[in-house]
Amino acid sequence: MDLTAFFMTVTMYPALIALTVGGILFFPFGFLIWKVSTGWDGARIMRHFIWLYGKAWISLMSPFVRFTREASKATHLDEPCIIVVNHLSFFDTYCMGLLPFSNVAFAVRSWPFKMFWYAPFMRLAGYLDLETIGWEGTLRMSRAILEKGGKILFFPEGHRSRDGRMQRFYSGPFKLAVETNTPILPVCLAGTDVLLPPDRWWLKPATVRLKILPIVSPKDFTGETAHVELRKTVKERMMEQIDLMRKGIGTA
Repeated sequence: MDLTAFFMTVTMYPALIALTVGGILFFPFGFLIWKVSTGWDGARIMRHFIWLYGKAWISLMSPFVRFTREASKATHLDEPCIIVVNHLSFFDTYCMGLLPFSNVAFAVRSWPFKMFWYAPFMRLAGYLDLETIGWEGTLRMSRAILEKGGKILFFPEGHRSRDGRMQRFYSGPFKLAVETNTPILPVCLAGTDVLLPPDRWWLKPATVRLKILPIVSPKDFTGETAHVELRKTVKERMMEQIDLMRKGIGTA
């Protein structure tokens, strides 16, 4: 660990704790203000606050991390969709503050719900605990979110990559897209594995890039293997883009 990484680590972790505690204390007052001023339901308000929390984290990290975002002009970002993101770091979820929309419910495994300081807010936001609710529960909750104009975010690899290479994709989000006739929005991340990869506790300065690719419609895939072909197509496009991002090509 060099001196810059040491200074970043000893300052950013306490700052993140302070941000989290401050956000928790402010939330009851903020919730009432947002409820009165917007008329949104509780889940959408909570998702908006989580998005703002991510933005605050990005600002907090900005002395050490350069964040960039690029979106395809062909992508209609105001429509309900299923977002799929590659997974490299614990901080990938925080980087979703870079997205240009906030009404996003995360679909995750059970372990994040075991973090007592986050779990109540995740449940209020209507996040999907995939291992607990199963496929039928996922389908039911997803339909409700999408019908209200929300978006659902999956990390289709299921786990963080240990070597930076994209792992196998699980079929869940693609089956969901086919069954609900909802487009897939691929989102590519690069650089978070430099910031904080799995199995390392100290932070390192990095450049984090997020690229939003054009949507992929499930209507273009038919038959019993529609979700499989959709999965393959999305993964191939993401792999190609991430390779370019790592080389510094085609990014903002």
